Amino acid sequence: MFQNGACYIRVSTDDQTEYSPDAQLKALKNYAKQNNIILTKEHIYIDEGISGRKAEKRPKFMEMIATAKTKPKPFDVILVHKFDRFARSREDSVVYKSLLKRECGIKVISTTESIEDDKFSVILEAMLEAMAEYYSLNLSEEVKKGMTEKAERGQFQSCPPFGYKMQDKELVIVPNEADFVKSAFQKYGSGEMNMSQLTKYANNIGLKTHRGNVFETRSFEYMFNNPVYIGKVRWTPTEKAQRNYNHPDTIIKDSSHEPLITIEEWERVQKRIKDNKQIYRKREKPTSIKRSWLCGLVRCANCNHTLVVSNIKYFQCCGYSKSKCKISCSVPIKTIEALVLERLRDAFQGEIEINVVFNQSDLNLETDETLISASLEMLDKKEIRIKIAYQDGIDTLDEYKANKNHLTEERDMLLKELRIIKEKLIQIQPDNVEINHKLKSVYELLTDETIDTEDKYKTAHYIIDEIVFSKQENVLKMVYKM
Repeated sequence: MFQNGACYIRVSTDDQTEYSPDAQLKALKNYAKQNNIILTKEHIYIDEGISGRKAEKRPKFMEMIATAKTKPKPFDVILVHKFDRFARSREDSVVYKSLLKRECGIKVISTTESIEDDKFSVILEAMLEAMAEYYSLNLSEEVKKGMTEKAERGQFQSCPPFGYKMQDKELVIVPNEADFVKSAFQKYGSGEMNMSQLTKYANNIGLKTHRGNVFETRSFEYMFNNPVYIGKVRWTPTEKAQRNYNHPDTIIKDSSHEPLITIEEWERVQKRIKDNKQIYRKREKPTSIKRSWLCGLVRCANCNHTLVVSNIKYFQCCGYSKSKCKISCSVPIKTIEALVLERLRDAFQGEIEINVVFNQSDLNLETDETLISASLEMLDKKEIRIKIAYQDGIDTLDEYKANKNHLTEERDMLLKELRIIKEKLIQIQPDNVEINHKLKSVYELLTDETIDTEDKYKTAHYIIDEIVFSKQENVLKMVYKM
């Protein structure tokens, strides 16, 4: 009897020959052929140059898990070259194998580590996973030691900052980028521009970061705190991806690359940063306080960022605040609340054309219809696969006939259920009176002065999906959850 299979391939470095993607795929295909497992191109998942420590950082692995959870299940087994290719963390391994086995009925098979399906296999598999995790942790420590030693010698070992590129393992100046960096330090240090103005200027002239993104104010905060521009390197072995520029474990050493900024310019910029922090202290306020019941609902029509409360009385585009959007959507909170209330009032008083069903059982019918249609499509694919299995000599003629009869019976049953569901859906008509009543109730709650903002917030989010505001066109578009 054939099985539908998927295979997962992971390579953490480019110099692994035994574990190269091609070598793993070839071995997995051979195993599948010998064990009557059908592999299709759409279910071959490969993560190259990625560590196995954390599952969420492996995009193809997470795609495979998401696919495995769909109904009906797309494959019966997942093939891996070794269990450490699936996961090097025991926690990840246990969580995802358990999910696949118990919720999806899918087994993970190592083609090189033969484990029988008995009680002893549980111990053996756990030992293999523990060995893989130990190797990963030990490798991580050795890599960190090596990187710390490099930092102590003044060697740069990260992504090159704006103004530089890596060439023969050395930082080399990029002339046009370097000119902008020098200009930015000069303008900020002299007080000619602040970080927000520099951000707008950089984006207006079309500059992009090395990752291809637009500049943000934090891009300049990082630039002005990066000692690489005065010929040094910085490395913090005990902290990852955090911008704590004064971390006690940070290593700062002289390097061999050419600096872009003089010590005098650097110190001038540091002084302005320090002075600004004293003047503009972060405002402290409880995160639970809602300034408006529209918080989180209103979006900018230009960049699709959320409008946030910029001060007590105004909404402002979050993208504009970070200099990522060129259009200011500043609008008084009271003004936009009044407009939304007016739209709600007009909606329940006017003619409503709604073709969406509210009743939960009706929603379930639509879901069932979608699932059955998907099951019918999967049966068509299975029929093609059993035909291929017969043609390739994997199944005998009797096995092929038995499989086809089983598929025919299952298809007839699904078609019968589909007809019943479609008949029920035809009978369902949207109740405009009920919709009208719901809109009116929401409007009355939002205009009630005795109701607090928190309850109004919940009420607005109950019926409104999003509000798109265009200040240029003076247009407010509302999308309801109906």
